[in-house]
Amino acid sequence: MMTYLSRLISDPVVRQNPVTVQILGVCSALAVTRTLIPAMIMSITLTLILVMSNVIISALRHQLPHSIRLILEMLIIATGVTIADEFLKAYVPDIAATLSVFVGLIITNCIVLGRAEAFAMNNPVIPSAMDALGQGLGYSLILVLVASIRELFGTGRLLDYQIFELVSDNGWFSPLLIMSLPASAFFIVAGLIWLSRGKSAQPLQTEWQFESHVYRGKI
Repeated sequence: MMTYLSRLISDPVVRQNPVTVQILGVCSALAVTRTLIPAMIMSITLTLILVMSNVIISALRHQLPHSIRLILEMLIIATGVTIADEFLKAYVPDIAATLSVFVGLIITNCIVLGRAEAFAMNNPVIPSAMDALGQGLGYSLILVLVASIRELFGTGRLLDYQIFELVSDNGWFSPLLIMSLPASAFFIVAGLIWLSRGKSAQPLQTEWQFESHVYRGKI
């Protein structure tokens, strides 16, 4: 059982990464990765919303009317997004301005709604929370990696620390201006997708079985 729960977290990081294998959440990976701090804030925000929505939807899965479940799922997700957006505007307004509409667009992010519909609606709370955490970590890994590459080679800095000595400061490094353009994120993500295709990406087999909405699992 612990092996299964650990795989729910570990598999989305590499074998079933939501960005490079499932090709989900690519828009934000391209749009908010110019520097590392906004990418980290976006990653944390999406992960928290993903865990929250999965847990709530899983807990209420037997009470949600099937005919309007998608509307209710989006309402739950939208509530979490609204709270997160207002929190960012109140405490980190500069980051909120940088993230712009992309926090709001978490409502329609394929990762969040997809895991709610495909996993949380069919599994208990604990595995749903682990699945959400794994998907969030996989998404975060790509955003942080892309942002690190773009910031480092675009400015010579990481998190406001000078890593490469710039030519303008009698150093050796000349910033690559292309790294400040959205096209650079596209090429980096495309390269990561290409690299991931060399690995086996078999879908995770679930051990949780349902019959007529009655759970017959091990927990």
